[in-house]
Amino acid sequence: SLPSTSPSAFRKLAGCTLFITGASRGIGKAIALKAAKDGANIVIAAKTAEPHPTLPGTIYTAAAEIEAAGGKALPCVVNVREEQQIINAVEKAVKTFGGIDILVNNASAISLTGTLETETKKVNLMMDVNVRGTYLTSKTCLPHLRKSRNPHILNLSPPMNLNPMWFKNHCAYTISKYGMSMCVLGMAEEFRGEVAVNALWPKTAIHTAAMDMLGGAGIEKQCRKTDILADAAYCILTKPKSFTGNFIIDEVLLREEGVKDFDVYAIAPGHPLMPDFFLDRKLSGSQREGPGGATVNTEPAPAKPLSPVAETFRVIQGAMSEEYVRSTQGVFQFELSGDDGGTWYIDLKTKGGSAGFGKPPVTADVVMSMSSADFVKMFTGKLKPTLAFMSGKLRIKGNMALAIKLEKMLTQLNSKL
Repeated sequence: SLPSTSPSAFRKLAGCTLFITGASRGIGKAIALKAAKDGANIVIAAKTAEPHPTLPGTIYTAAAEIEAAGGKALPCVVNVREEQQIINAVEKAVKTFGGIDILVNNASAISLTGTLETETKKVNLMMDVNVRGTYLTSKTCLPHLRKSRNPHILNLSPPMNLNPMWFKNHCAYTISKYGMSMCVLGMAEEFRGEVAVNALWPKTAIHTAAMDMLGGAGIEKQCRKTDILADAAYCILTKPKSFTGNFIIDEVLLREEGVKDFDVYAIAPGHPLMPDFFLDRKLSGSQREGPGGATVNTEPAPAKPLSPVAETFRVIQGAMSEEYVRSTQGVFQFELSGDDGGTWYIDLKTKGGSAGFGKPPVTADVVMSMSSADFVKMFTGKLKPTLAFMSGKLRIKGNMALAIKLEKMLTQLNSKL
């Protein structure tokens, strides 16, 4: 965490009231616990009142953790799609704690799907939660924030990067997250001098339940802990309200604050980290900034000349089993560019399964497009499918859940490839 010379050494948020959406788990809860250590009041505005079958935590378990950390907690059932629930929670917060000093718009919905693959209900969900929810929660809190001595709104949203690569694979999600960022842009100017409005975004992937769902087993090694965002948020929220209209990257801010050891934030220190969405690489594709600003090589080694696409498919065909077919039940089509390019397939749905050149015998459930070189790297374990997807090297159309199943199969195949 932050060095003892930083503002966190003093209880700057003692007695402050934070209204945090999506605070029952993940990043929202981490920010809440950081503030609770100062003795802050936390309004946990989240949906989960009953235990979820797959996701950890409820507003009540989060409240218990916040109280144990030294804060006061007010759990409120809030679906930010429902304006009246937001209004009710804000009124309850003001009645309980006397006002609201800080709003953290953390609640978010995600679907990393292309335009034709994104169902209307998913589009509505992302727009309602990410854009409309952020806007309405800000609007409802602002009259109370204006009465605070040092009010802040902090949105968990990215800098607006208009590089088309961030739109082409998941247009609806990108629009929704940039909508949150536009709230920062507009409200920071509208309420300049009255309320600070800023955005915070991680430089690398953060390990949350959502990341587990998107990335599958083993993804956590490429992620940092939620603590890094909690520490960065604390730095922002303890600055004066004149600090406004900024799009802040967690690592950049913490370096400015004097943090030098970023290994403490890593799930697996020393393991290459996955860059987050919307951030173009300042370094070349084969490099990233390592601890202390050093440049380290993270690009997988090039595929061996004796392992071209055809050889890879030969091994896959030899490794086929009824077990893989029964557990996967999917047909994958690969559109490859470069050497050994063309259309290839893996059928893990019909009979004993098959793999080879050409179109699959039945309609594909998932179509993946990438270079043949990256394909070989992916199937030999040198390039994680999730990293390939997030960096734009891999485009996926169709059933994302099946694509994740394929990644699990790759882990088992790697020893043979």
